[in-house]
Amino acid sequence: MKRADKKVIIGEHAVHGKDTGSAQVQIAILTERIKQLQDHLAEHSKDNHSRRGLLMMVGKRRKLLNYLRLNKKNQYEEVVQKLKLRK
Repeated sequence: MKRADKKVIIGEHAVHGKDTGSAQVQIAILTERIKQLQDHLAEHSKDNHSRRGLLMMVGKRRKLLNYLRLNKKNQYEEVVQKLKLRK
């Protein structure tokens, strides 16, 4: 992921001006990286090292989504809708 792409994602999902690490931003960044890895694995199906990284990212995103769902329900709903994730 390029730095410019990451800044755009942060800008779209930031809670306030200097926000770079809130759960919403982290989920959005992980979602973009997951999409890129899925494309990579479609072409390179035997790349098990990247597959492991993908599974770790999916797990981390799931933990962040669970945190939002339990503590900040309205923000969870916004993120799921904005990123078009399954619940």
